[in-house]
Amino acid sequence: MAVSQFGWLYLLLALRYVVIAGLAFLLFYILMPKKFSQRKIQALLPKQQDYVREVGYSFFTFFVFALIGVLLASSAVLPHTQIYTEVSAFGWPYFFLSVVLALVVHDTYFYWTHRMMHHPKLFKLFHLTHHKSTNPSPWAAFSFSPLEAVVEASVILVIAFLIPIHPLAIALFLLLMTIYNVYGHLGYEIYPKWLVNSSVGKWLNTSTNHNMHHKYFKGNYGLYFRFWDEWLHTTHPNYDKTLEKLVASKEVQVVD
Repeated sequence: MAVSQFGWLYLLLALRYVVIAGLAFLLFYILMPKKFSQRKIQALLPKQQDYVREVGYSFFTFFVFALIGVLLASSAVLPHTQIYTEVSAFGWPYFFLSVVLALVVHDTYFYWTHRMMHHPKLFKLFHLTHHKSTNPSPWAAFSFSPLEAVVEASVILVIAFLIPIHPLAIALFLLLMTIYNVYGHLGYEIYPKWLVNSSVGKWLNTSTNHNMHHKYFKGNYGLYFRFWDEWLHTTHPNYDKTLEKLVASKEVQVVD
């Protein structure tokens, strides 16, 4: 049963990655790179070997993610979580609220584990593989070392133990996570100026934000939001200027 469950879960994770990252890659890197060139964050495109490395590590990452999923669903773990199966137990408003809460929990978890993995004693073991993509493509979204894959996958255990959550809410959360992760590694800034300058939008993480993290190796540690980076002053000093140029000027195409 566990083997079959693992196989289907791995297939689902890999297929979701191929569809979402593949569509983004097809649109921005194959079909219409010139149309979006003014929103390219770094001028050069990644090399073919970068794409191969990113895809290869991503498919191994899903092996780890699937194992964590099987562990979560096992009789040894599931009864101790707050996962519930009847939507009526908490109602539809909470169902959608739980997805938002999961994103907030994940963003906090990601910020602190991300900063931890940048510690000199941990970086090579955990995070170097991901940072080989200094100019990331959509395929880099899950390009992790085995140890980092365990860290990234374990957030679902934290969420399941921390808040009541329905399996479909978990599925929706994971879908949103994948979409936003691909956007973060897109290599292009697609948010409009009005959004990034709005009172809500200024707290959203952007592709520019995460791309600069890959380029400079420090600062901009958040995932979905910029709260922790702003509160702890870890936003790259050139972030606002770089983002403003990308969303406002059709002449600027690269990071300063």
